[in-house]
Formats: sequence, structure tokens, C-alpha cells
Amino acid sequence: MGAHADSIALVNTAALAASEKLAEDMVALDVAERLGITDAFLIVSGGSEPQVNAIVDEIQAKVLEEFDLRPVRREGFGLGRWVLLDYGDVVVHVQHQEDRVFYALERLWSDCPVIELAAEVKKND
Repeated sequence: MGAHADSIALVNTAALAASEKLAEDMVALDVAERLGITDAFLIVSGGSEPQVNAIVDEIQAKVLEEFDLRPVRREGFGLGRWVLLDYGDVVVHVQHQEDRVFYALERLWSDCPVIELAAEVKKND
């Protein structure tokens, strides 16, 4: 069945917001078939703790502006290492580059299809 169009739109909004704060290595995965409780993961990296927190702030602001949604759950904010924003159908992982390499979420979910990000995001990536 795959990720719903609304979920893909939210992923693209979050990715564009992350790119505005110079996030790197953005990957979106369609996990709907594997998980059943969420449609997609967006995984992005920041090079420092303040950058990770800035990326998170920008994502929250843009998703609120575009979709009038706040995260159902937010984990790790303030530490700037790995922040998880749970929007229900979409889960955003903003990780410090070192943690991204260590936890390798893309490898864990490598059997899931990649969601193509909007062209505007790719220009900034």
C-alpha cells in the first residue's frame, strides 16, 4: 500500500525546512508496509548540537505553518544529539552526524523503499 500522499507532503515540508538550516544527508523512507503504525521516516543530520536543535525548531515551525500539526511526541530535544519528532504518520529523526553513523537507521530500514524528495530539497542538500 505504501505511504499516503499527505504523509509524503509532510515529509517534503519537513525536509525543505531542514534544508533551510543546512541539514545534510536527508533520506526519506516509506516504512508503511513494515511498521503499520507510521507511514514514513525522514532522517537528517546536523554537524553540531546547536545545528540539530535549529533544524528541529525549523521543522516544527514549518509543519505547524503548513499543516497546523504539532508533534504527538518529541524526544531528545535540547541534547542536540538525536531528536525524534513523532507526527503520527511521519516520524522525523534529526541526528548529529556522529550518532547518524553509529546508529545507521538507513541500514536498519534498508529493505524499505526510498521516498523521492522534492526538487527544492535536493537543490539545498
